Order: sequence, then C-alpha cells, then structure tokens
Amino acid sequence: MSPDFSVNHFALFGLPPVFGLDSTQLDAAYRDIQREVHPDRFANASDAEKRLAAQWATRVNEAYRTLKSPLNRGRYLLAIKGVDTEEESNTAMPRDFLMQQMDWREAVMDAKLDRDADALDTLAGAMHAETKVLFAQLEAQLGGERFTDACVTVRKLRFLEKLGEEIDLASEALES
Repeated sequence: MSPDFSVNHFALFGLPPVFGLDSTQLDAAYRDIQREVHPDRFANASDAEKRLAAQWATRVNEAYRTLKSPLNRGRYLLAIKGVDTEEESNTAMPRDFLMQQMDWREAVMDAKLDRDADALDTLAGAMHAETKVLFAQLEAQLGGERFTDACVTVRKLRFLEKLGEEIDLASEALES
C-alpha cells in the first residue's frame, strides 16, 4: 500500500469531479478501498505500516463523508476550484430568500408553541422540496462554472440545513 494523500476525493475513488455523482459507484468504490486499507488487514504489520493504514483509512472515511453529502460535495467542488463559499463571513442573501427564511422560522416557532406536529411535518416537507430545487440549481451552476452563483446557493442550502435541524429538534421534543 502506497497511498497518495495529495489526490482529491474524486480521484481517490476514481470518480469524475462532478456534483451529480452516482452514489452507487461512490459506495462501491468506498467499500473496495476500505477492504484494502482497513486496519485489521495490518494486524501483523510494523507499527509504521499500522499508522499509515490508520491514516489512510481516516482519509478514505473523510473523503467518503464529504462526497456522500450533496452540500459538502458542492463545497468541496468549489474548494478544489479555489473558490471560498464565505459561509462564515458573507451572510448576504437575496431579499426574497431572507423573507422566506423569516416566515419559515416564525412558522417553526409557532408550531413549537402550539405543539403542532403536523405543522412541523408540513414545514419539513417544504424544506425538502426547496432543498431539492436548490441542489438542482447548484448542479447546473457548478457544471456551468458559475461559481459566484454556486456560492450563494451553498449559503442558502446551509440556512436550510440549519432550519431543518431546528425542525427535527422541535419534532423530537414533541415526541418525548
């Protein structure tokens, strides 16, 4: 085993660097590499080989988690193109999106106060539908190398991800 830690996540799995990955191919490539680098295969190896195998297994797991998540995959594609999504520093959003966010957050708070599980389910469905639309936009933006637009979409998706987590927590609280 002579791992190349410099290859990007896509190359690691022998996949094209595109947003619309075939998850079946990703899963199969991951399992193949995991069989090669699993630390159990190196039980009788030297300490240096064991450490290298552990590092390589960690790298493979990290790459898989990144590519498996559409949002993280989009971020990663932008990063390997040298584009910073500025998620921590740029909170500017289109006005209509911010207004929708405020409406959704208010609806979540109302549903929590009213202990309305159906309202939370409806909101979760709306989040899922909007997320699906934004992922389609992100794929087109990345494919068309419209990286500035893609960064805005990634930031929108991050907002939705956080709101989805809020909805999940509210739903769990109602169940308990």
